Amino acid sequence: MDSGNVAWVLVSTALVLFMTPGLAFFYGGMVRSRNVLNMLMMNFWCVLIVPIVWAVVGFSLAFSGKGGFIGDLSWSTLKGTLFQIDEASGLPIMLIAIFLATFAAITPALISGAVADRMKFSAWAIFVPLWSLLVYCPVAFWIYGGLFNGEVTGWLGKRGSLDFAGGTVIHVNAGIAALAAVLVLGKRKGWPKEGHPPHSMPLVMIGTGILWFGWFGFNAGSALGANAVAVQSFTNTFLAAAAAGLAWCLVERIKDGHVTTLGAASGVVAGLVAITPGAGFVAGMSSIWIGIAAGVICAFAVSVKFKFGFDDSLDVVGVHFVGGLVGSLLIGLFADPVALKGTFSAGLLKGGGLSLLGEQALANGVTIVFSFAVTFALLKVLDATIGIRVPEEDEFSGLDVSQHAETSYNFGEVTMGRG
Repeated sequence: MDSGNVAWVLVSTALVLFMTPGLAFFYGGMVRSRNVLNMLMMNFWCVLIVPIVWAVVGFSLAFSGKGGFIGDLSWSTLKGTLFQIDEASGLPIMLIAIFLATFAAITPALISGAVADRMKFSAWAIFVPLWSLLVYCPVAFWIYGGLFNGEVTGWLGKRGSLDFAGGTVIHVNAGIAALAAVLVLGKRKGWPKEGHPPHSMPLVMIGTGILWFGWFGFNAGSALGANAVAVQSFTNTFLAAAAAGLAWCLVERIKDGHVTTLGAASGVVAGLVAITPGAGFVAGMSSIWIGIAAGVICAFAVSVKFKFGFDDSLDVVGVHFVGGLVGSLLIGLFADPVALKGTFSAGLLKGGGLSLLGEQALANGVTIVFSFAVTFALLKVLDATIGIRVPEEDEFSGLDVSQHAETSYNFGEVTMGRG
């Protein structure tokens, strides 16, 4: 084992795990106060159930074996992974598995923002592990399968598609699944005529800060070592998030005449999403250009739901799907193996022609079709069997009470003091 690499990936695992509570705060602040506990619990459920599914069978299906479409069961229950070492990084396979468990956990959590305010928790509890196995694991294998056996055999990765830390596998995958989910679930009562403003912007900003902090483990940790690629990924993550947040604020100022904290927070997250697929493949000022592109495009993309009439409650499609797609496709322009001393293909602006851009488009196109179709079918089955939407009276009274028998805030009796 390489002790330095082991230490860094252990720390990165904790950082990425911290992102799911951060996402819970980010989403929780944006829903109405009567639904905030439900949103927190939807996110926490993902870190309760997905790591168990991942350890038992998910990791093996997503990474083991030498096939092209799905893994085998050679690493199920993590058997034999503690002392099996990945030669490229010097890490035990068990550590890689638990690091990647945090990625697997946050991916379905992203979908929760789209279905906020109206989905039964019982349906969510069943949907999450099934979606992880039926959608996340196959897509992960297509990009990364065989990687830790010394050679990528997943059919998209083998063709040359690049995804450093999960732009396609996580953000595009979850983002398009979110669109399928809202189409099956339907609109919130009163949307879009009734406003649904965030109930706590301080919670949103705290969540944004936690996400930004944890994202350094997400991207730089994906170098699987304390090395130059980790340093470049760390730098890219910082710069892209800042550039995207700034760009979103400027768009707001030009369009609406003011800058909002929600816009700044959304821009930062859009930049983090967009740099994720290319964090270890781009260098120089490319991360800033990717951040600017994500900030501008996503700032306009979040309004598309009003034009087409789909109720994506917390803009998962506009930020994660669009941001992930922008970042993934821009690898085809900015990938720079010379600057990073890598063996991957160069992007168009780095002398590599159009081939990499084509592979990026293919990988994302396949993921979009597959994830949307399977998610739509899965939710239709759940809706036909147990139902996925809360009754109308529960939607009006709030999901905290109806789904969890709790209230978010206990204001008590307000009294005036003397003296």
